[in-house]
Amino acid sequence: MPGGFAEFVALRRDLHRHPELAFAEHRTAGVVAAQLRHWGYHVTEGVGGTGVVGRLQRGDSTRCIGLRADMDALPITEASGAAWSSVHAGCMHACGHDGHTAMLLAAARHLALHGRIDGTLHLIFQPAEEGGGGALKMMEDGLFERFPCDAVFAMHNMPGVPQGHLVFRSGPMMASSDYATITLQGTGGHGAMPHRANDPIVAAASVVLALQTVVSRNVDPLQPAVITVGAIEGGKANNVIPDAVRLELSVRALDPAVRTLLEQRIRELVAAQAQSFGVQAHIDWRPGYAVLVNDAQQTRRALAVAQRHFPADQVQAEGPMLTGSEDFAFMLQRVPGSYLLIGNGAGDQHGACMVHNPGYDFNDANIPTGARYWVALAEDLLSPQP
Repeated sequence: MPGGFAEFVALRRDLHRHPELAFAEHRTAGVVAAQLRHWGYHVTEGVGGTGVVGRLQRGDSTRCIGLRADMDALPITEASGAAWSSVHAGCMHACGHDGHTAMLLAAARHLALHGRIDGTLHLIFQPAEEGGGGALKMMEDGLFERFPCDAVFAMHNMPGVPQGHLVFRSGPMMASSDYATITLQGTGGHGAMPHRANDPIVAAASVVLALQTVVSRNVDPLQPAVITVGAIEGGKANNVIPDAVRLELSVRALDPAVRTLLEQRIRELVAAQAQSFGVQAHIDWRPGYAVLVNDAQQTRRALAVAQRHFPADQVQAEGPMLTGSEDFAFMLQRVPGSYLLIGNGAGDQHGACMVHNPGYDFNDANIPTGARYWVALAEDLLSPQP
């Protein structure tokens, strides 16, 4: 185990007790910065708001790589029952970013004290992954100009995969995520006289059904895509036709062309449906995260490291695509690299509870496993040249 297991479990649980939301990770960033400085890293704080970058430079090589961990929590009330549960009501580490931070810190200490590297290692502790676009904010603040990387890597825990198993995938791995608010403006009236109103509720019902045909009839069946109507709001009484109805959509794709097609067809269908019912439609389209695409060469390198240092049955070379989203995608648009998964637990194993669930908790057994992988990756990619 790189570093002391108990020490980093305690650190992870301390971070879990004190979760912080996007761009408010002041305490977490302070803990990270203090640890890195103690181990001899050159530390830069405040990158993209609350981001932290630690630089470790050894030897004369110009090679440089980046390893990224996210730090933010979610606005969820914890129900895990853990002794280290959140002390902040309505806020918890429901996605394991406390564990990601602990894994990278454990690796950071080992690399500082014992690492065999020739080159520059940049450890990127990112704020606001949970919808805040912290990766973009760090990049807008000059992340890769100030801390150049030949390649960049990130790791995320995954419930449903056996604890400690490492999952890789070349090419598209995580979906884009876009959001839309559709407002259908009609003419309100008395429920007993619908002919004297333009009912936006009936129009909304037709829109919801029509949207189900986009994926089933417009998208290539071999291309994953999702359109979810997650909220409908309109009306307050059974005998009153409201003036307007609002729908909230989540739209996801694993191919940039499909992402464009989904927006086009949604706009066309909503406009046509609204016209057919005599109501007005307004769409507020909010682009979210891009499709996460792993670089083929860097994924082969990352996979090869796992295959050299871990048992074969613990390494999955070609995992499935996922319809969740991740803003590490933006970093991969700028710098080649790869995003991998580490199993948090499957079946009745501890850690099998899905992320973004009030009962979720990071599996501390992953701290040595994840740290060991980060150490192996850094030492293999920055190995001293003969």
